[in-house]
Amino acid sequence: MLRGMNDDWRLRIELEDEGHLAGLVKHLDAQELEDELSDSFGDLVILSREGRVIFAYTETRAQAEAVRARVAALDEEHSWAASTELCHWHPVAESWEEPDVPLPESDAARAAEHAEAIAAERARLAETGEPEYEVRVELDSHRDAARLAGRLQAEGLPVVRRWKYLVVGAADEDEARELAQRLELQAPDGSEVTAEVSGQVAWAERPANPFAIFGGLGG
Repeated sequence: MLRGMNDDWRLRIELEDEGHLAGLVKHLDAQELEDELSDSFGDLVILSREGRVIFAYTETRAQAEAVRARVAALDEEHSWAASTELCHWHPVAESWEEPDVPLPESDAARAAEHAEAIAAERARLAETGEPEYEVRVELDSHRDAARLAGRLQAEGLPVVRRWKYLVVGAADEDEARELAQRLELQAPDGSEVTAEVSGQVAWAERPANPFAIFGGLGG
């Protein structure tokens, strides 16, 4: 089942000095945000980087606002000259819009479907435990990510989708490696697939941490 549109929130964070990025990410990855943002695998916040800009993709506006508040507090403390911009993906216009631009009326049904999917996902993970390994996929477009997420969720795999990024849970190292090999064949051309199997496993490295990192920020 495809997730609804509520998971397409994006916070754009830009720093004047690229040298401060590592410090910012370290603070955003801190455990203080755990209780507020992370209840399950489905609550992952995905970070990506383009130059001196960091993008945080969240499931809800409240999560995005929480990250924004943390950035503002850090900016006041460290004088990093950070600027932020909050956007919401509009499925009809297929573009990022201001957060209060209304979505189409049919989104009410999509929101209900999304809530059902989240409940089913959490019930399944409550029975099996959190995934110990991850396969991360960066695709070229939001549409490609939604299609691949739908196929994987139909197989019963625990999948988190944020914008054009997927994080797929795996039970062990072998399963993660096999899944990554399969996704390299199934994902559209240009996709980047990474299996966390060599000491960089998210749950071993940062238990219950709500963040998954893309773009070289997880080192």
